[in-house]
Amino acid sequence: MRFATRLSGIGTALSAIMLAGLARAQDGITGLEAVGRPHAQGIGFQPAATELAVDQQWLDGMLLYLCIGVVALVMVLLAIVILRFNGRSNPTPARFTHNTPLEIVWTLIPVLILVTLGSFSLPVLWKQQEIPAGDITIKATGNQWFWSYEYPDEGISFDSFLLPRDQLAANGYNDDEYLLAVDNAVVVPVGKTVVVQVTGADVIHSWAIPAFAVKQDGVPGRIAQLWFKADKEGIYFGQCSELCGKDHSYMPIAVKVVSEAAYADWLNRTKAADAGTSAPITVASND
Repeated sequence: MRFATRLSGIGTALSAIMLAGLARAQDGITGLEAVGRPHAQGIGFQPAATELAVDQQWLDGMLLYLCIGVVALVMVLLAIVILRFNGRSNPTPARFTHNTPLEIVWTLIPVLILVTLGSFSLPVLWKQQEIPAGDITIKATGNQWFWSYEYPDEGISFDSFLLPRDQLAANGYNDDEYLLAVDNAVVVPVGKTVVVQVTGADVIHSWAIPAFAVKQDGVPGRIAQLWFKADKEGIYFGQCSELCGKDHSYMPIAVKVVSEAAYADWLNRTKAADAGTSAPITVASND
C-alpha cells in the first residue's frame, strides 16, 4: 500500500512538471504578424524593423548606386580608348611618357570615393558596435542544436527548440513557417533597447535576425554583445548563421515583439510557470 502511494505520488509529481513545461512552451502570444521572414524568390531585404536595419539598408542602396556609377564610368572610358586610340583611327601613336594633370585626377577621384564611403559607412558601423545601456538584457547561448535564453534581470531562463510540423497550428504558426518557428520564442517589448549577450556552449554559433540587421557569433568561453530596438510589433525569424554541425539548419531563432502590457503579462506567466516547476513537491508520507 505504501509502495502504491509512493508510485502515485511520483506520478503526480511528474505530471505537474510536464504540465508546467507545456504551459511554458505555449507563451500565449498569438495574432502577431510575421514581419521578418524569408519569402519565396525574394531578392531584397526583409522589412527594416530597427534603426540599425534602416541605416544599413540605406547604406547598401547608396553603395550600389555608387558602384554602378564607377563601373559605368570605367566602361565609358574603355569604350573611348577602344574607339579613339585603335590603329585604324590613330595610325601614328603618341610618344608622350606621362600626363601629370591626368594622373592627379585619376588619383584624387578614388581618394574622394573612399572618403565618401568612409564618411557614410563608419557612422553606421559605429552605431551597431557601440552598445547602449539596455532596458532589457538577454543572454543567448548556442548549443548543438538549440538556443538557451536567460533574462538575468527577471530571473527566468528557457530553451528554444525547432517546433515540429504537427505542432505549428497549436502554437499559432502557419504551415509554411516550419523550420522557422520555435517552441519558446524570445519576447521583447516594442520600442525598448534590448542588449543580447551571445555565447556558445560547445562550438561557435551565430545569433542573427535579418530584419533587425544584427548578427553576432557566439564563441565558447566568450561573451559578445549586440543590441536592437524594434519599432514594430510582430514575429521576426532568424537562424544560426555559423556552421555548427549536422543539425545546423535546424536551430532557428524567433523573436516576438509585443506591447509593454503583453510583455509584462508574459513575464508574470513565465515566472509563475517557473515557480510551479521548481516548487518542492511532497511525494509520499511515511505516516
